[in-house]
Amino acid sequence: MNRSGIVLTLVALTLLIHGTVCAQPTAPVAVAEVQGVINPLTAQYLDRALRLAERQGAQLLILVLDTPGGLESAMRDMVQALLESPVPTVVYVMPQGARATSAGLFILMAADVAAMAPATHLGAAHPVPLGADADDVMDEKMTSDAAALIRSVAGTRGRNADWAERAVRENLSVTAAEALDLNAIDLIAESMDDLFRKLDGRTIRSVALQTDGAPIERIPMNLAERFLHVISEPNIAYLLLSLGTLFLLTELADPGLSVAGVASVVSFVVAFMALGSLPVNWAGIALLALSIILFVVGLLTDTEAIVTVAGLVPFILGSLLLFSPFTPTSPAAPDLRVSPWLVGVMALGVVGFSLVVLRAILVASRRPPQSGAERLIGQQGVALTDLTPSGQVRVDLQDWTAVSISTEIRAGDRIEVVGVVGVRLRVIPACSEEKSSTP
Repeated sequence: MNRSGIVLTLVALTLLIHGTVCAQPTAPVAVAEVQGVINPLTAQYLDRALRLAERQGAQLLILVLDTPGGLESAMRDMVQALLESPVPTVVYVMPQGARATSAGLFILMAADVAAMAPATHLGAAHPVPLGADADDVMDEKMTSDAAALIRSVAGTRGRNADWAERAVRENLSVTAAEALDLNAIDLIAESMDDLFRKLDGRTIRSVALQTDGAPIERIPMNLAERFLHVISEPNIAYLLLSLGTLFLLTELADPGLSVAGVASVVSFVVAFMALGSLPVNWAGIALLALSIILFVVGLLTDTEAIVTVAGLVPFILGSLLLFSPFTPTSPAAPDLRVSPWLVGVMALGVVGFSLVVLRAILVASRRPPQSGAERLIGQQGVALTDLTPSGQVRVDLQDWTAVSISTEIRAGDRIEVVGVVGVRLRVIPACSEEKSSTP
């Protein structure tokens, strides 16, 4: 082969290798999203997303975050997962108006890259004593522990550990622009596309990212995760408790109405599943239980108006105290409360439902039957044939098959209906002292 042939061969091989390299697809970017309260479910979801991103060969995982905080145990699990993640991580606080406060601040600091959208904020991570006699020693211990954690995490990621500690101790909050100036975050991105452009070429763990134009692999919550996360919203959990109360009162007003009974059990079970992921004041739960007892007493007695209205007091107090612990909360815990509007609507709904609808159902259930053979119980008639013990009788101008449950009854004797079995009446002589109901 001459020299020109060798040159052409080398050029062809170079172009082939270059084409092969260019043809290799860019590694995808995995995107997960957490909105709302941080709880054990969100911690499990992040762990699943990280494992799935690793299996998909993703070059990094972006966690889109908007949270007021949550349970300390769940927050620590998420921080640990981010610190030990085999995949580079980015926590991005968005959309505009979103926040990363309390537990959100710890999670943001634990990411390899901390990013925020404009008009977002972070911080406010100091435990707030919500009771009148908070334990100052316990408050200081919890604050010091949280401050040590946030300082360690921020220092590990090369961010402003001094400010992070102050955010815990002094309950500081800052905007995205202020956080960037303080070196609390790494960048501000107006959108996901802008974030991809600003991450492109950045080196994380000695690996240069290629995010500009990279495919996105979204990892949404599955159905079970989404359901459990939705019910963990304080207003939803409270609504489930209130609905459980209404269904319980409905069941007691008309025993045997299985649909209301099942709905009550389901509502209470799901509500307590949600409460397990929220900072709950059990005194509030006790007050709500007391209100339910008063509502039931009022429903089943002749004092329904007085007792039911009296039940409003523990119901409203329990509702307002439901997510307000009397001890200092963790710095990771958000300031949660039930909407006063929802409390008012449910209080009026329970009282109105008890006094009007359920009372009407209860009164109607106590009335004699208005149709069918049961309506004849207590009425008198005449025997058309001898009842020895069965025969024919006439009651309310209708002929019926009847069975005498006492002595033999002759044709023409007066009888009284004391029971019904199927389509047969159970009767006794009208003049008899034996007027026991059917067994």
